[in-house]
Amino acid sequence: MPRASRMNAFAERLLVWHAAHGRHDLPWQQDRSPYRVWVSEIMLQQTQVGTVIGYFDRFMQRFPTVHALAGAPVDEVLHLWSGLGYYARARNLHRAAQLLVAEHAGEFPGTVEAVAELPGIGRSTAGAILAQSRGLRCPILDGNVKRVLTRHQCIEGWPDAPAVLKRLWPLADALTPAERVADYTQAIMDLGATVCTRANPACTVCPVVADCESARRGEQANYPTPRPRRSVPVRTTCFLMLARADGTLLLERRPPSGIWGGLWGFPEVTDSSAALERCALFGLAAIGAPRKLPAITHTFTHFQLVITPLALKVRERASACMDSATLLWYNAAAPAAIGLAKPVQDLIRAYGAPQETAP
Repeated sequence: MPRASRMNAFAERLLVWHAAHGRHDLPWQQDRSPYRVWVSEIMLQQTQVGTVIGYFDRFMQRFPTVHALAGAPVDEVLHLWSGLGYYARARNLHRAAQLLVAEHAGEFPGTVEAVAELPGIGRSTAGAILAQSRGLRCPILDGNVKRVLTRHQCIEGWPDAPAVLKRLWPLADALTPAERVADYTQAIMDLGATVCTRANPACTVCPVVADCESARRGEQANYPTPRPRRSVPVRTTCFLMLARADGTLLLERRPPSGIWGGLWGFPEVTDSSAALERCALFGLAAIGAPRKLPAITHTFTHFQLVITPLALKVRERASACMDSATLLWYNAAAPAAIGLAKPVQDLIRAYGAPQETAP
């Protein structure tokens, strides 16, 4: 394993390559504050750079400081996150901002251990924040870095397995130089994202190919070891799309935990009979019978959800009483600033008010 030094050969070659070929104009690389780096790192988890850029710019425009984020309603945070997925990231971001303001006067702590205690921040993300914004020597081990290191050293095993992580962390630490840490951190992430890619790595232009063990063996495709395969269960549900005569749709806030936690979506039911019962519980009168729309499939990390939309026109009874904290009538033409689950967004865009599907 390479010994730690002020500038080891691996880091040296990587930095020379990055100066000429790395990414230098990403929005979070400008005014590289801990807050901006943090938001970008959270957005980039499970999401491609090209997708994140627009979200990051809009997020920074609305929440330019940690104080602005901490003081915002969580609905507004989720609204700006809608479409990025993995919504626990947004809830944790909001909660962490509140803790930073309440306990640290809005400033990030100065150690990886302290930063990693904040909600939604692990060891690698904490290291990336401090390395890129403050130049502190903190190794990182995100997905791109894991791919680079497992290929370079031919480290077998799924990279997120505890036994493999015990090998990768010391290696990441040994390769991290004492100087130009911010540039090195960006460089090794860029190498994984643009050269040492999942499929068809561009080894001919890789700055560290000379001592890459998997390239020497011609086994680049074997690393990193894939996650052990397992069957993906399929779940089913029905989305109840209740529409008034003015075209507004009834949405319900989901519980704070679980899938789409804290977001707004269509009430869920098991079938058409349950749809009518739920309609009555809301104090609404059904006009006709629920109509099935084409099913859609939404894939989560651990399961697939098959959603059957049930469209139903309704009118409010005089006795109807809506709890504004958990229910609202959503006007797609003048949308409220709330967080919507992606399938809900897709259904609203595809069908608008459900009465439009009737003959």
